Amino acid sequence: MPQRKEPDRVESRAEALLPEEQRAGSDDPVAQAKRLLEDSEARTLDRNAAPGTVREERTSEETVEPPDGPQD
Repeated sequence: MPQRKEPDRVESRAEALLPEEQRAGSDDPVAQAKRLLEDSEARTLDRNAAPGTVREERTSEETVEPPDGPQD
């Protein structure tokens, strides 16, 4: 599949807003589309770039000690 030129991708994305994007509106759909595509490219290149994608794993020894006394 041939790569589309960046301006074409941005313009196409700016014209094809998702329903939630349409409801929220945008002062500059082209700038919004450019930022969304940049973010998408970063996540494609680095799977840990997206928020919430890095799973933190700790052992029970690395956790905080529970407070003393009854819990409310």
